[in-house]
Amino acid sequence: MTQLQAKHLKDYQSPVFTITDIDLDFILDAENTKVTAISQVKRLKSSTKLVLDGDKLSLHSVLIDGKVAKYQQTDTQLIVETGELTDFSLTVVTLLDPEANSSLEGLYMSDGAYCTQCEAEGFRRITYFLDRPDVLAKYQVRVEADKTTFPFLLSNGNKVDQGDMPRSGRHFVKWQDPFPKPSYLFALVAGDFDVLDDTFVTKSNRSVSLQVFVDKGNLHKADHAMASLKKSMKWDEDRFGLEYDLDIYMIVAVDFFNMGAMENKGLNVFNTKYVLADKASATDDDYHGIESVVGHEYFHNWTGNRVTCRDWFQLSLKEGLTVFRDQEFSSDVGSRAVNRINAIKVLKNQQFAEDSGPMAHPIRPESVIEMNNFYTVTVYDKGAEVIRMMHSIVGEAGFQAGMRCYFERHDGQAVTCDDFVDAMSSASGKDLTQFKRWYSQAGTPELTVSEQFNAQDNRYELTVKQQVIAQGKRGAPLHIPFSLELLDAEGNSIYNNILDVTQSEQTFSFSDVQSKPIASLLQDFSAPVKLSFEFTTDHLIHLMRFATSEVARWEASVQLVSHAIWKNVEHLQNNSTMRVDPRVVDAFKGMILNPELDKALLAEVLTIPSMSALIEQVDIVDLDNLLHARAFVIEHVATECEDELLARYRELSSQDSSAARAMKNACLGLLALTSDDVDGLIEAQYQQATNMTDALGALKAAVNAKSQCMQTLLAQFETRWQDTPLVMDKWFTLQASINDDNVIDNITALTNHNSFSFTNPNRVRSLIGMFAANNIAQFHKADGSGYQYLTKILVKMNETNPQVAARMITSLIQFGKFDPARQALMKQQLVKLQSLPNLSKDLFEKVNKALEM
Repeated sequence: MTQLQAKHLKDYQSPVFTITDIDLDFILDAENTKVTAISQVKRLKSSTKLVLDGDKLSLHSVLIDGKVAKYQQTDTQLIVETGELTDFSLTVVTLLDPEANSSLEGLYMSDGAYCTQCEAEGFRRITYFLDRPDVLAKYQVRVEADKTTFPFLLSNGNKVDQGDMPRSGRHFVKWQDPFPKPSYLFALVAGDFDVLDDTFVTKSNRSVSLQVFVDKGNLHKADHAMASLKKSMKWDEDRFGLEYDLDIYMIVAVDFFNMGAMENKGLNVFNTKYVLADKASATDDDYHGIESVVGHEYFHNWTGNRVTCRDWFQLSLKEGLTVFRDQEFSSDVGSRAVNRINAIKVLKNQQFAEDSGPMAHPIRPESVIEMNNFYTVTVYDKGAEVIRMMHSIVGEAGFQAGMRCYFERHDGQAVTCDDFVDAMSSASGKDLTQFKRWYSQAGTPELTVSEQFNAQDNRYELTVKQQVIAQGKRGAPLHIPFSLELLDAEGNSIYNNILDVTQSEQTFSFSDVQSKPIASLLQDFSAPVKLSFEFTTDHLIHLMRFATSEVARWEASVQLVSHAIWKNVEHLQNNSTMRVDPRVVDAFKGMILNPELDKALLAEVLTIPSMSALIEQVDIVDLDNLLHARAFVIEHVATECEDELLARYRELSSQDSSAARAMKNACLGLLALTSDDVDGLIEAQYQQATNMTDALGALKAAVNAKSQCMQTLLAQFETRWQDTPLVMDKWFTLQASINDDNVIDNITALTNHNSFSFTNPNRVRSLIGMFAANNIAQFHKADGSGYQYLTKILVKMNETNPQVAARMITSLIQFGKFDPARQALMKQQLVKLQSLPNLSKDLFEKVNKALEM
């Protein structure tokens, strides 16, 4: 294919023209929708040519001030001759085929309803426009459709008019958004839904109408989403003083959606996964996910909508900040420790892998071919960590002052990451010049820490060395907030504070220390870095028992069991017998039996590090021996702790809370590995379950242990839930995770299942995406069959939905940590993809970057 050109941040130029207002008229038809866009255009720089973006559009007409315009058309642009006009009206009429739009970008059909997705560059699939985030216009939208089939016609802002067209059986609704916005925030939905109505009274005593639209028959599953929305609105007022600004806020749940949700102004379009829930069909994790995502999209109203990005390289300006805000929301209304642990897992298991792979990039990328490829864990989750570090440096009061300064300076503007940091610096008085390097340097910083204790003068010293290397380049020293607690031999805290690491090598000295302390380093993961320190078993056990931070206790447990696994990898490599230090087992017994520890935290402690997490702990992984060593350690700990696990399991079975269920199911998962006698326990929990959390917990235990009851329970689950797509996604994921040599044949057969569809991203991700990402043993099978299967699917998805394909390819391009034989097999498949004559931009960028490594 033609070599695609990257866009670079350094080449940014402000727009030559802008659009101040736009009137959109949609006459909806499944195969022939007519879109009339009337834009008020203003020239900002000297030019006689207005260059508009467009993609896969059928152009009907172009007028300037009501007269036929002169123009040129390319595959991606409409170039209109403007002459000497400085202010004029531009009318563009396009024709669309929503039913044929399988990419799910622009205007498309989702299970009989019209839907849009415009972020990042989907608006150009609706009409020719200045489709860039620094062009902010006021939108007025008229939507017309058949009234019987599409009784609800929704768009951004407030409803200003509606009416019937009796002779045609059609009707129309007009919407007006008073706030200027970029085109990526435009939304339209038309369909027939059940609607949950409610209201929220703001702190200034305005009544806001709230509506959640769901597919017919699912109204009873919308209550939690509505409750989450109201809780989010109240929290944003209480914590940040931010009030909602329109008369109505709408959420629409659609089943065909590439993302989790979208924050379009006043009309949030959601994947059904993050709206629908009841106890029978949704797990406790699903409930938490809904609350978090509803909060995230609502919080975007200010951090993303009222203040937006100047260009797409600034994506973390809105996403990193809003992820931080939704994490704080979840932590304030739930368990702060467990929420922090979940965020750390994403960073260590996924973001670190991205940092060490071919798609490594700073949270503010320097170049891009396909913008969709930068909706990444780096931009979102590492971006949130950068905001969190800033919060640690300036403090809560300084951060709140910085947020106020940011909105005072930039409300209604499209700005940069530098603008945000400058507001924080100005309001807090903190110099954040060095800190800004986090925005421009790729890679995961590595901290090497050593300690020294001088008993003669009671002095303890901690030396921290930092370096960051990405794609062969060494970065400059970063400003790293390093949280440290020092404990004495009895477990008392003698120091607990944040150190400012700013140099390549830095020594911190502590006087008046009576005996060598036990250090809890980088508490609560105060910076997204890799830590190298010679922890002993006794050191980690001390932290598990006494660290003030619950997250630090969990981190110590992770390191303790990780050390045990890696020691057994060495035993296998040396042909010696595998074994586990009894102190490790005793430490876990102590945690299991401790009645004072939070049950949700204990559930995390009992969740042994995943293969992905362990792989990220080394440069090159001995995969086969790691699989054996991890399985041995898990089974050994489970067997040695069987009595304690069983006692806690029985105790927790009568308790009805999400924390109790989490720990109970963690216990069951380990018990399932101890003996076949546990099959009865698994089956009894499944049959007696009154909620999806317990039913799925039993199923997961059966699948992970490949219990005798596994197939029976999977069949029963399918029979009960075959007509509920979101629950069948859980079933597909379980099938994809089975460590069995026939799993690819089984997955292939499941793609013909009545509940599966290649056009639905949720189905594809739940089955094939989860196989590639989580079934490490089978996807990375030495014969390369896993790589071949994924490539076959990617070829298919390249034609229908390249955005989803590009996200699933991650497991194939992150080959750097595997042995040479596996690397060669993965590269073979990438070369096959590279040779496709119609390779999409989405895949082209990732494939070529991977093969350049």
